[in-house]
Amino acid sequence: MGSNSYIGRKTKRISSKLKKIPNIKFPVKITIASKVRSKFDDHSDAESHDRASNRSRSEDDYMPESPEMSDVEMEPEDELPIYYPAIQGCRSVEEFNCLNRIEEGTYGVVYRAMDKKTDEIVALKRLKMEKEKEGFPITSLREINTLLKAQHKNIVTVREIVVGSNMDKIYIVMDFVEHDLKTLMENMKNPFLVGEVKTLLLQLLEAVQHLHDNWILHRDLKTSNLLLSHKGILKVGDFGLAREYGSPLKAYTPIVVTLWYRAPELLLGCKEYSTHVDIWSVGCIFAEMLLMKALWPGKSEIDEINRIFKDLGTPTEKIWPGVTDLPGMKKVQFNENPYNVVRNRFGSYLTDSGFDLLNRFFAYDPVKRVSAEAALEHEYFHESPLPVDPSMFPTWPARSEQNKKHASSPKPPSGGKAYQKLLDDEENFAAKGFHMPQAAKGVSSQGPGFSLKF
Repeated sequence: MGSNSYIGRKTKRISSKLKKIPNIKFPVKITIASKVRSKFDDHSDAESHDRASNRSRSEDDYMPESPEMSDVEMEPEDELPIYYPAIQGCRSVEEFNCLNRIEEGTYGVVYRAMDKKTDEIVALKRLKMEKEKEGFPITSLREINTLLKAQHKNIVTVREIVVGSNMDKIYIVMDFVEHDLKTLMENMKNPFLVGEVKTLLLQLLEAVQHLHDNWILHRDLKTSNLLLSHKGILKVGDFGLAREYGSPLKAYTPIVVTLWYRAPELLLGCKEYSTHVDIWSVGCIFAEMLLMKALWPGKSEIDEINRIFKDLGTPTEKIWPGVTDLPGMKKVQFNENPYNVVRNRFGSYLTDSGFDLLNRFFAYDPVKRVSAEAALEHEYFHESPLPVDPSMFPTWPARSEQNKKHASSPKPPSGGKAYQKLLDDEENFAAKGFHMPQAAKGVSSQGPGFSLKF
């Protein structure tokens, strides 16, 4: 096989994946480009070195991560030079000034940047491509498609896609939001007022309801993925693990959701799950906003499930029909714990009504877990103190505008062999694209007048 044949095969694969992104006009011209560094690369390398050095100096303070999964085993390719295609039509990342790095997640690095043409401050998320041998990664396709379909005031807004000189430098341009909730809570001198917690929870539930109405699972809701503006508007971000779902349910990987926010059915190995896994995460976030710390900061899956059982009681068939058939329950003999003493963790923070809502979020049986729509109507939001107007939130210094070190927190699971083995529909997605059911519970999946620039 010659080099031209190799490039032709790879170009065809990349083009077929890019066709799944709405509003790209074809044919897209793909050219061979030399690998050129930008100021974003230099900034990222320096930050990575600093983070590695900082971690080695502070192992005692380092928070545990969800276990990393091994890389997908790829079929061997011909021993030919690596090529770096570039898409013509997108703006260049060089049209932005990199101000500082905000955060790094499993699926990309986020920078604060300024558009040189408009002087607007935006967030640039560079998608991680180094492990992808066929160009555009499935996780990135999912994230872009989901954000396009999930237009909502409480979900981050995509403005456009920009590129570096190579195909391995792809950036999502999003509205800049001043805070992420986790970092904000770590640096607040005083905790949120109960009325403020209610406002944030209402906004989160509205975003989650919108996702679920449009047949989307987020699968990684946590405080570090919730953004808060100076105007008190909460936005859900980081859709790297999001995916569509349907009826009947299919087998998905249970290795999703960052450990501290992972539902018990996932921890016990359930592969057929739905919106209920997001609702459990909402309950964990609700508790964290009240306590100003994670409710169950487990160090491993077994530690996490033991912490949950200690507070909520060890589930039985009466409480959760079918629980004894889950893989995790067959492998481990759990101690018996008294049923539901979690309220002791909150003291006066929770009224009877608030505790009732928390219990509904934390129902063991997924079928009995409250929906986002029903939670929005709960009496907790109608009792004193009432939710405050978002415009009445105090203003905090924006740490994302500074080169401050963020405290370590668990990372979400990253893709790998486990995704293949558990048949997480990757091939199906690549073949058919990201499709919504025709009748999405009576709610249109199209955002009002939104289009992605290319």
